[in-house]
Amino acid sequence: MEREQRHKVIMRTIDRPGITRIDALTELTGVSAVTIRRDLVELEQAGFLARTHGGAKRVPKRGTPQPFAVRQAEDREAKRILAQATAQLIADDEAVIFDNGTTCQAVAQELAGRPITALCLSLHSAVALGSRAGTNVFIPGGPVENDSLALSGPAVITALRDFSADVVILGSCSTSLEHGLATTTYDDAENKRAAIHAANRRILVVAARKLNHVSTFRFADVAVLHQLVTTTDAPREILAEIRDLGVQVITVPAPDGQRS
Repeated sequence: MEREQRHKVIMRTIDRPGITRIDALTELTGVSAVTIRRDLVELEQAGFLARTHGGAKRVPKRGTPQPFAVRQAEDREAKRILAQATAQLIADDEAVIFDNGTTCQAVAQELAGRPITALCLSLHSAVALGSRAGTNVFIPGGPVENDSLALSGPAVITALRDFSADVVILGSCSTSLEHGLATTTYDDAENKRAAIHAANRRILVVAARKLNHVSTFRFADVAVLHQLVTTTDAPREILAEIRDLGVQVITVPAPDGQRS
């Protein structure tokens, strides 16, 4: 079966709910598992699917926010490793903005107890940082989103404008050289823009699978970043292009067994 035909078969199969196994795809296409793995890499880099251990699954439509519990369960070990690496980039006594999101929450857990001043855009990060003495934790006013516990509204933007941060720790739903950094909701994008303007240094912490994907609400170009922290299974050609923009790319080993 030719490459283009295989890709069509894979995409039709992946479009069903759940995880499609590599062995099922080899049976459908009549090619080796090595060839299927190569096809999955190409399709993931194009943003059509997400690889898993032993298979692949479809990616959500770009405008679909995922429930917080689902996002928290994804890439759990990778987030822990990324959080450890990111925490090492933060110096004592710095003023830090923590973006909304499960990866930023993981970074907050790593920094709990450190002598920093933190402005948190979600209650999850605020609770993580406040669980140990030593950290000054602030949250802006405004409504709290029921699922993610993210704060939104004019009070958040005002708080960010009045906060002079040394660094912001950002999350994104997708990171694309062509389409920039993006998220799935308008309010979240507005918060991220204001946080970027409030900080002298901008660190994006992102799982490898979110590179070269696209979401609905763009909030910045990749070039605004100072540092990007991801895992070593990220596509090398994309990381090289990001480095060419002047962004320091920091990679940490991907968890064992995360990728097939």
